Formats: sequence, structure tokens, C-alpha cells
Amino acid sequence: MYDMAAMGAWIEFAVRWVHVITAIAWIGSSFYFIALDLGLHRDRNLKSGADGEEWQVHGGGFYHVQKYLVAPAQMPDDLVWFKWESYSTWLSGFALLILVYYLGAEFYLVDPAVADLAIWQAVGISMLSLAFGWIVYDLICKSKFGDNNTRLMIGLYVILVGMAYFYTSVFSGRAALLHLGAFTATIMSANVFFIIMPNQRIVVADLKAGRTPDAKYGKIAKQRSTHNNYLTLPVIFLMLSNHYPLAFASEMNWLIAALVFLMGVTIRHYFNSLHSRAGNPTWTWLATALLFITIIWLSTAPMFRITEPEEASGPALRFAAAEGFDEVHDIVMGRCSMCHAAEPSWDGLLWAPKGVRLETEHQIAKAAKQIYLQAGVTHAMPPANLSYMRAEERAQIVAWYQAAMRP
Repeated sequence: MYDMAAMGAWIEFAVRWVHVITAIAWIGSSFYFIALDLGLHRDRNLKSGADGEEWQVHGGGFYHVQKYLVAPAQMPDDLVWFKWESYSTWLSGFALLILVYYLGAEFYLVDPAVADLAIWQAVGISMLSLAFGWIVYDLICKSKFGDNNTRLMIGLYVILVGMAYFYTSVFSGRAALLHLGAFTATIMSANVFFIIMPNQRIVVADLKAGRTPDAKYGKIAKQRSTHNNYLTLPVIFLMLSNHYPLAFASEMNWLIAALVFLMGVTIRHYFNSLHSRAGNPTWTWLATALLFITIIWLSTAPMFRITEPEEASGPALRFAAAEGFDEVHDIVMGRCSMCHAAEPSWDGLLWAPKGVRLETEHQIAKAAKQIYLQAGVTHAMPPANLSYMRAEERAQIVAWYQAAMRP
């Protein structure tokens, strides 16, 4: 019982760690190559036939980088491919989605106040929506509508706003913004797997066979890579949003997400313009600041959309009926609920940390595993033991949880 809960927490932590590491690698290489491509000097007649070049310095060494518009005259033997960063990020992210939101659907995915879905329905909607996003996006990119990059980007934005509204209409606020990030990240990773890498393989195969590669493959890959560049920052915001109730638990969470995508555009436009030596568009900082101020205002008007049933149901009923629940209820009410409340009484707190409320029997039973791990097995809560939870009270929490987990 103890081992299973602790092991589950460590597995989730390990997968999350892998996800963050691989995301850093993917984002870092993506940003580097976009900056490199934009900053190349293309006004030089290079003997190598390269389209442009740039000299860089890092770590005490100098690097001379050249880019070929289609491909070099002869394929090198030690060509490095950048793909596993993308694949590993998506695979670890999907594994985390399963561990947290599918296996913990009752706690994190389904909110009966939003849509009274069965767990299998919610998981089905989640998986189908990710596939739907890529299929629709890819079809639009390959259609005549996708011939105009500006028009295509506006169309993509409309789809993302529509999905933001859809997700907040079927999932909990926390899951809605996380899924919008997963929806976008799926498009980005699929761009690498289904478009960018296959196109590069075609160019390499043509070159090895002595054929002149078609420049269209590089053009298509660059279009998708540019989309990924502008979508990266909003995805990071959405992935972090589950830690901040002001982002996910507001009535206007879908509109907040829509504005976050615009902030991603303004921020990337500034750096892309800077890297391409096209100017220093400082107006983007003002635009970004105004968008963020608007988000702050939206997040508190009104404050939260959270309703809880009066009685415990489903798996939570097991913990509410377990031996020792009455004692644990009193402990939580005395040591935790002054902060974890709709209107916290602790000075300086305006909302429940991470949106976790512990004021009713149902809320306490529903958060059983969190209480067990945070205040029973470990001393993470209360923070710095500010409410003076005693060792015997922590032991009561452990005994209650283990009693509930017995067959």
C-alpha cells in the first residue's frame, strides 16, 4: 500500500523529469537552428556553393557554419539528424498524460460541473482530439489554403482558439489547458515525424542516387519548422499552467489560452526579427505586456469555476468510509483547511494553493492520495509545519490511507 503509492509518485516524477529534459533538448535545438537560419550571411559568393554562412564563438572555440539551400554536392558520411529530441518529448509527455490524467481521471480529467463524462468517454475524447488536431492541420497545410503562410497561420490560430473553448467545455480547467498544450505539441512532433524527416530523407536519397533534389521538400519542411517555432512558447505556458489555478480555474481560461498564443507570436517575432537583422521591433514588448495584463485581469473576473458534490462518490467513497476518516477529517480541517479553502484565512493567500480545497468530506476523500503523500509519508505539508501538525497526526493519516487500500 505504502510502496504502491510511493512507487507511483516516483514513476510519475521520473517520467516528468525525462519529459522536461527532452523538451529542453528539442526546444534548444529548434531555437538554435531558427536563429542560425535567420542570421546567415547570404550576400557572400561562397566557393562551396552554400546558400549562406555564419561564424560563431562558444565555449572558447570558433565555429564556421554553412547552409546549403537544397543539399551539398556530395553527401557526408557523418550526417547528424535532429529527431529524437522531438520524439522523446512527445512519448514522455503522452506517458505522463496516461499516468496523471488517464489513471487519475476522476481527480484531474473529469469535472462533473463541466461535463458529466464517464472515465472511458473522457479518455476517448482526449485521444481522439489529439489525432483530430494533426489530421485537420496537415490537410489544411497541404490544401490551397496553405499556400499563403500568413493566411495559414491565422487559420491555425482560429483552430487553436476553437479547441481551447472545446476542451474547457468537456474537461476540468486543469486538464483543459494541459490538453490544449498536448494538442499543439502533437502537431509539432507530428510535423517532425511525418513531414520534416521524410522530406529530408527524400533529399538524401536523391543526392546519393545522383539526382538533383527538388527544392520543394526543403520549402515544405521549413514551413512546418516555422510553425513549430511560433507554437513552442505557448506550449510551455500551457504545460506549466496546471500549477497555477489563476490560469486554469478561471471562467475565462479558454480566452486566456487564446491570448497566450498571441503572446507566443509577439515574443518570437521580436527574436526572429533580431536574429535576421531585420530590425529591433520593441513594440512587441509593449504588445506582450498588454496581453499579459489582460490575462491577469481575465483570471480574476470571476475568480473560479469549481463546484463540488456534497457527498463522496466513486473511489473517493472508499476513503470516506475507511476506518479513521473522522479523525483525519478533523486533522485536515485543523491543520490544512485554513489555506486550502475557497476563501483562505491565512494572511497573504488569496486562493487555495494549486486549487486544492479541503473543506468538505468529499474534498478530503478525493485528495486522499495527495494528503497521504504530502502530510503522511513526507512532511511536505503543511509548509514548514506552520500549523504544527504532530507526528501522531501524520501516523493517523498513514493508518487511514492504508486501511482504505486494504482489499
